[in-house]
Amino acid sequence: MSGLALGSVRIPSVDVLEILTGRADPSPYRTIVLDVRLPRVILGATVGAGLAVIGTVLQALVRNPLADPFLLGVSSGASVGAVCAIVLGSVFGLGAALSTTVTIPAASFAGALISLVLVYALARGGGGGFATGRLILAGVAVSYILTALTSLILVTADSADHLKEVLYWTLGGLGSARWDMLALPCATLVIGTALLTSMARPLDLLLAGEEGATVLGLDAARFRAGVFVLASLLTGVLVAYSGAIGFVGLMVPHAARMLVGAAHRALLPVVALMGAVFLVAADLAARTVAAPQDIPVGVLTALTGGPFFLWLLRRRNEGVPA
Repeated sequence: MSGLALGSVRIPSVDVLEILTGRADPSPYRTIVLDVRLPRVILGATVGAGLAVIGTVLQALVRNPLADPFLLGVSSGASVGAVCAIVLGSVFGLGAALSTTVTIPAASFAGALISLVLVYALARGGGGGFATGRLILAGVAVSYILTALTSLILVTADSADHLKEVLYWTLGGLGSARWDMLALPCATLVIGTALLTSMARPLDLLLAGEEGATVLGLDAARFRAGVFVLASLLTGVLVAYSGAIGFVGLMVPHAARMLVGAAHRALLPVVALMGAVFLVAADLAARTVAAPQDIPVGVLTALTGGPFFLWLLRRRNEGVPA
């Protein structure tokens, strides 16, 4: 309700309820609530839930509580794919509708998958395991390379109109939400979360240790590869509509584990709900803290997630279980 009532224009809660129930007469308030804020809230909830679920799954796959789509370069890879699609779509004259529904999500998925595979390959040790330092360094290095690539695309783009679009993808934001763009991310979230929840037992086994999972009959390599592809697909679709929003997949899973434990069948639905609430609240703060200016929500999540990451890293260095 707060996400619909608050913003640069404050709307009384009673009026919001009347608008949602269809009892309000046509008015500017009705347009703001139904055509501007409600799609934004739905997109924020979808992206927040998806990023939190992806972060939870990646932490199980690599057995590292510091894993996150943003820190591992997955979001950066998806952003590069989206930016390439924006620029090339303009060059080859693709329509805006085609770019939004097909080209940008497909390019985002490809970029996310390539970056995740690259980080995975760089982080593996001689025995096939992952060291925390190697994993984070590989993710940071790949992110810097992809950020530089995004900057190169921006500099070499013929049209200055690409500047705002590229900045949108790099900072992360929900301001472009519209009703006609919600179907794909919402459907992808529901299907992806359902599939990952059905894999709860293998995820639990893998989180406990690859050797034990293999003894119990899990083909860890094949399972990890398949879930990597699914996680990349989810990330690519979400980033295609929201840009690179960081640290949601890092913070929310840790908070959810404190409530329901580490078993993924119970954890994943709770993570999805908490991620949705977190990002909607963060976007509300982004819209109101400097109103009427709209701060990109990715800036606020980075301001909160950065200190959390440093705290978590310090706990691990001190030997405290994360």
